[in-house]
Amino acid sequence: MEKIQHKMIPVNGLNMHVAEIGEGPLVLFLHGFPELWYSWRHQMVFMAARGYRAVAPDMRGYGDTTGAPVDDPSKFSVLHLVGDLICLLDAVAPNADKVFVVGHDWGALVAWHFCLYRPDRVKALVSLSLAYMPRDPEMNIVEMGRKVYGDDIYVCRFQESGNIEAEFAKIGVKEVVKNFLSLRDPGPLYFPKGKGFGYSADRAPWLSEEDLDYYVNKFEHTGFTGALNYYRAFPMLMI
Repeated sequence: MEKIQHKMIPVNGLNMHVAEIGEGPLVLFLHGFPELWYSWRHQMVFMAARGYRAVAPDMRGYGDTTGAPVDDPSKFSVLHLVGDLICLLDAVAPNADKVFVVGHDWGALVAWHFCLYRPDRVKALVSLSLAYMPRDPEMNIVEMGRKVYGDDIYVCRFQESGNIEAEFAKIGVKEVVKNFLSLRDPGPLYFPKGKGFGYSADRAPWLSEEDLDYYVNKFEHTGFTGALNYYRAFPMLMI
């Protein structure tokens, strides 16, 4: 892990924190919610040892990436997120033809659109946690979730700017991150107003206390608004 290099790169109006290791064909790793580049640390070392260049940014609004207007969710649309990645690749690999893209959770959704918008830049895609869902201009994802699961489904609750951040603050950053990262229930995730998670998950065995503290320290510094804005920009996917 100590061989992973870190740099700040001006990207699309941001100062993007990027971790990288290795030389060879480029593999771009995109994290999900509520995560960071750090989620890919083991995979990065693995790929570098096999002749690849692994690159993992803190996405817009996350971690050590700065400059995102967190008070404006419209600046977190998928167009902005894909634009960030195109600019990143132009900066770190200007001569690269095509790259491998690996995305998890929100990173997977961004990766799909990266492939749709710029297939000329992608060699192959690995999508984790989410199955591909084609765009439907007649469907508002948030309202669909509300209709099927009710107002307490997390996607709907995350639309409440300021309110959900206040609820997270009452629960505590460490408990919030631990519960999300250690969630094992395959059913819908509900977050009833004023009731929080309704559970306190045991820390997952693959998540050490040191690992958990890394995430907690970053989110204590940034808060969760940047990460939640991805959900608040969800309705723009139908445009």
